[in-house]
Amino acid sequence: MRVETQTQAILLLTAHLQKASQASVKPLTPSEWGRFAAWLHAEGKFPEDLLEQSDPVSVLQGWHDRTVSHERLLKLLDRSAVLGIVLEKWERAGLWIIARSHADYPAKLKRRLGRDSPPILIGCGNPRILSSPGIAVVGSRDASENDLQYTWDLGRKIAQENHVVISGGARGVDETAMLGCIEAGGKAAGILADSLLRSVTSTKYRNSLAADQVVLVTPFNPEAGFHVGNAMARNRYIYSCADAAVVIASGKGKGGTWNGATEALRTKQVPVWVRNTSDSPSGNMGLIRKGAHDLGDCLTGPSELTEATTTCNDPQAELLFENSVDSQPCSESSKPLVQNRKADPNEPN
Repeated sequence: MRVETQTQAILLLTAHLQKASQASVKPLTPSEWGRFAAWLHAEGKFPEDLLEQSDPVSVLQGWHDRTVSHERLLKLLDRSAVLGIVLEKWERAGLWIIARSHADYPAKLKRRLGRDSPPILIGCGNPRILSSPGIAVVGSRDASENDLQYTWDLGRKIAQENHVVISGGARGVDETAMLGCIEAGGKAAGILADSLLRSVTSTKYRNSLAADQVVLVTPFNPEAGFHVGNAMARNRYIYSCADAAVVIASGKGKGGTWNGATEALRTKQVPVWVRNTSDSPSGNMGLIRKGAHDLGDCLTGPSELTEATTTCNDPQAELLFENSVDSQPCSESSKPLVQNRKADPNEPN
């Protein structure tokens, strides 16, 4: 894994490299990074300038922000020793890192979330799977056997129609959909909220990762444990990478599945379908009342799932994307593990 200076700078500024209790300063959020990156671009500067120039303070001249102070930026940049240690560990595990300007960064994710899209993705497997036509399949960790059988069959059907299953990799519905798709010869993408480093060594995915059938990816530290905030953010990324979504089983009024689906319904970026049977959890009908499409008990394929038209009701997302320094990918690279090359001032970072 060769991580170029630009990507190292973005990691230093945006990534949690240690446990929260050990960190002396909070990394930039995606929206904070979006503001800072836009300013760099407008000034004809690059993230790597902060590492390559002897005086990073001079690079920051003219930057003013309510939450992103010069002091905070300099403290984040002063973590190079820690970064070197974790990069060596991640390299041994076979992980790659891509920033928003890389050709393999999912265009749908960047287009739909604009500056709120993750600055960095860390993963294992073929990153181009994330940019393929895909169906998000989500649901409870404790779904019924009937729901899990339906999920397995749905994963197979998605594979047969040459679409990718996009899910969260968690126990229950997520994992079942991915494994059903893989078993049928298809491809799956798991966007994880935690424990990427542990997941890439799991026997469930080892052969599929080697065969380019699976990509496991996270916008968070690949060694991080479960965190509710990360799980909620991850749900948004799952929907944003998909062309349609199927909710198998959801609690009502709370929980990751409910919150992710209700946000997707609010933004109207993808069609959201909900399985509706006599024994479905109460949240399923609640989502249908909120505007989700009623799937009944039919085993429907991608061609039908993507038919429902949606329009994004958040024009700011598109506007932010158009104005973002990360709005266009860099030129296609034959080696997805190589991150960002330095560009001229007119090329997004």
